[in-house]
Amino acid sequence: MASLLTPVKGKLFIDSTRKSTHALDGAYASLLRGHSLDFDDLRAYEYGDQIRDIDWKATARLGSPVVRRSLATRMHTVLFAVDTGLAMTALAHDEKPKKDLAILTVGVLGLLALRHGDDFCLVSGDSSGVRRREIGRSEAALEHTLRQIDRAVDAASAPSDRDALLSYIARTIARRMIVVVVTDDAPVSDETERLLRRLRVQHDVLWITLRDAEPVLESRPAGAGAKARRDVATRWAVPEFLQGDAELAAELHAADAADIAHTEALLRRLEITHVPLAEQDEAVGALLRMLDARSHVRRG
Repeated sequence: MASLLTPVKGKLFIDSTRKSTHALDGAYASLLRGHSLDFDDLRAYEYGDQIRDIDWKATARLGSPVVRRSLATRMHTVLFAVDTGLAMTALAHDEKPKKDLAILTVGVLGLLALRHGDDFCLVSGDSSGVRRREIGRSEAALEHTLRQIDRAVDAASAPSDRDALLSYIARTIARRMIVVVVTDDAPVSDETERLLRRLRVQHDVLWITLRDAEPVLESRPAGAGAKARRDVATRWAVPEFLQGDAELAAELHAADAADIAHTEALLRRLEITHVPLAEQDEAVGALLRMLDARSHVRRG
């Protein structure tokens, strides 16, 4: 089997040529928070925070408890929470396999973690169960992690269950980690919000949305006998005569945009870094811009 990590390295190299190694390392480091002497910011106290983290002077000044956050200096573990259910067998917005976009995302962030001296692990699964891969500290381990994602999606037969992944992490991962959720653009539920509120107290959480392909195209595909567009969970095929119905496509796009806006508003309220990825050609640049923007927010 050909290496899955080699093309990831190529894309990362091409997209990062405009940035120095120092700049990329600094951007990546901005993901980390911990107990050090480097002050980061203040936020409102939440159930589960350590009493020792309360800034009593700021609390007295503001009239409500706030905690002090600092930039971490120790090694961290990046935990990739990847949906490998049926939803990941669909096409991404660029009409290429969504699985490949997930592998690219984990590969890029995994390489940056290794270069920074951190390690990583994987939690993946669907409604049939959740699996955890041991901590890795090498490119060989990252290659095996990418292959595990690849095999799991190829063999997927159960529906995706994002909440099961989040619940597993909340119940079983006690040590503070950087949790990178790689999921599709399905609407977030009240249970998802509850789990995220719990996770963000203990972990740094990033949310990566992989955008689905449009079920109905604004223009009819060229050529007769174009491949039918099917829902991966129900196998229901979109009738061919609907393709090219611009009005229907616009209605579906508006509904999708409303779901995206709701998700983004929730993640903003929870202070969870979020980036949507629609196509492989733009994914690495979007991830690097996310890191860079987060760096400026945390340090500006």
